[in-house]
Amino acid sequence: MKQLKTPLFVSLVLTSVLAFNSCKKDKDEEPTSTTTTTPPYTACAPATVYTPPSGTSPKLIFQFKFDSTQVRLDNIGNPSTVPAGNAAQSPIFNFMSQHYIELAGDLDLVGAGEVLHIGQQTTAGGLTAIDYCASVQTAENATFFSIPIDSINPGSYKWLRVSLAYQNYTISYKSTSVPGGFGTGTIASFIGFRTYITGYQMNGVSYNPTAATGGQGNHNQGYWGFQTNVAGTNYFIDGQSAGTTVPNPLFATSPIPAGSCLVTGQFVDNTLVNSPLVITGLETADIVITVSLSTNKSFEWVDSTPDGYFEPSIGEAVVDMGIRGLIPIKN
Repeated sequence: MKQLKTPLFVSLVLTSVLAFNSCKKDKDEEPTSTTTTTPPYTACAPATVYTPPSGTSPKLIFQFKFDSTQVRLDNIGNPSTVPAGNAAQSPIFNFMSQHYIELAGDLDLVGAGEVLHIGQQTTAGGLTAIDYCASVQTAENATFFSIPIDSINPGSYKWLRVSLAYQNYTISYKSTSVPGGFGTGTIASFIGFRTYITGYQMNGVSYNPTAATGGQGNHNQGYWGFQTNVAGTNYFIDGQSAGTTVPNPLFATSPIPAGSCLVTGQFVDNTLVNSPLVITGLETADIVITVSLSTNKSFEWVDSTPDGYFEPSIGEAVVDMGIRGLIPIKN
């Protein structure tokens, strides 16, 4: 039987007051050594393996691909470059989680298409937010969602919308404290419309949001944490990015609510030719969709030195962590 749709997610993002360029900048301070966990702090470890629904009927299956060579788009789906005064790099992605999946046509407003999935939410922090601890974080080429095809309304679907929620990736940075002057660290990037965070882990080490960023509880789109290890000592800072790019080529006919991170892309076949996803209800085999995400210079900061290197130790401000495009490929 077809799943019931719910307007909850749509109403949440429509009433969000977060604008793409209205977030606080990250704090300007030296990284400080982390402390051990103390109650009632909880650093959850979300699942990294998705559990598909039971049954043997054919399924529509979604998997991520992270592509640093894919075209870099702006909010309205046009090719973009890094603004003067900023610098950017293409991170190495480790995990991604999503919160919302919808199949849509050219004129379908958010929620008016075929809503396949809305992730778990909570009001523990006050306003309704994504429940980070209940999310599933998947790596490249791993299934992040599947649904029996016979539960989807038959039709021809031109566009895919995916609301991305959490990114975990490796970046390079510059610091005089690091032997040789350069090192690598991990970014925990929360890009969902709002996320309830009691704590999180990077590389097996537990962290919680600092008091300067609001502490435990709800965090608006753009909160991030950075972790690195230098000579056996863990260092951690966190902050709030100044914006999140969310490419939407349907901006003129089907705008997305600010803060939703609903990235939109047109279905293509495996030769990358535009081709709608057709669901007949008579399918006898699985359909696999590769959700190819552009990570092309997706981590961006104000290059205040300027030298093209991210320098967290001098407080260079993170300005964007948004995915730079989505191409859903039918396999």
